[in-house]
Amino acid sequence: MEIEKVKSIIEAILFSAGRAVSIEELILALEMEKEKIETIIRNMQEDYKTRGIEIIKIEDKYQLCTKKEYYEYVYQVLDKRAKPNLSTAALETLAIIAYNQRATRAEIEAIRGVNSDGTIYKLLDYGLIEDAGKADLPGRPTTYKTTSEFLKMFGYETLENLPELPRYKLDANRQIVIDELIEEKVEQKNMEGE
Repeated sequence: MEIEKVKSIIEAILFSAGRAVSIEELILALEMEKEKIETIIRNMQEDYKTRGIEIIKIEDKYQLCTKKEYYEYVYQVLDKRAKPNLSTAALETLAIIAYNQRATRAEIEAIRGVNSDGTIYKLLDYGLIEDAGKADLPGRPTTYKTTSEFLKMFGYETLENLPELPRYKLDANRQIVIDELIEEKVEQKNMEGE
């Protein structure tokens, strides 16, 4: 099958699905090798660089979607509801779960220092987190992990692409020692400038 026809078929599948399509589904539909399909999709991603749509990769799946920079225009036409905004509490909770897959409610609350029931329910409702099973702890508490919807919303292909957490030091009272962090940054800049 010629490359242009394969591109058209992939585009039709991704457009029609309206969801992330796994590479296995594309292999079955096209009866082609995984590597060849991935190469064609990379070429299509290059082709789309000057257009209003793009193909994004989420773990081992691909989805055709509108580019983020055109959201405000598309939103005005398609949806008149208020934009779903995540509160600071929701972002904090989401960050904790993203960096600690299989976190329990108690662990989240210990880090945040406040009750997180409502926030967790809201993130579950948005589909950004999901039940990851039961922890091997007394009472068998539920654990949570992020979903592919989280990766899509924040533009990450996998969790390995999350930014590295900053390093910090704790004093005897388990408080972050800011002065030492600032001194380290200044020393690093001085060493880089030499």
